[in-house]
Amino acid sequence: MKDLVFVGAGGLLGTLCRYGMQQWIPVGPDGFPSAVLLINLSGCLFLGWFFTVTPGVWRIPPRLRLAIGTGFTGAFTTFSTFTVDAVRLWSEGQATVSLLYIASSLLGGLLMSLAGIRLGQYMASRSRGGAAV
Repeated sequence: MKDLVFVGAGGLLGTLCRYGMQQWIPVGPDGFPSAVLLINLSGCLFLGWFFTVTPGVWRIPPRLRLAIGTGFTGAFTTFSTFTVDAVRLWSEGQATVSLLYIASSLLGGLLMSLAGIRLGQYMASRSRGGAAV
């Protein structure tokens, strides 16, 4: 039951941060959902890094890891909004913009996750006094 409280608390903060960013970053004139793309890409970078450094470099309590990794990041990023935006753009006759959004989200998300993991590995190797991975 305590795990749910930690996930919920992290989720509340993640949702509020996502909402704030979506209010702060306007949709482009062509309908391109820049805020959602930035949110999802930064979430991929963060989660790749976070789950790489927390087991070895920064040993944080499991419930805090759950609150940040699952709660906060899970609520901050949004696959459902990504898919709705892609379909909306397509149905509004913006097929090129929709495909650009899909490609940049998928490829960018994979690259950002990889970058986060590599950064975490580098930090882990530095904390052990070894060479970068």
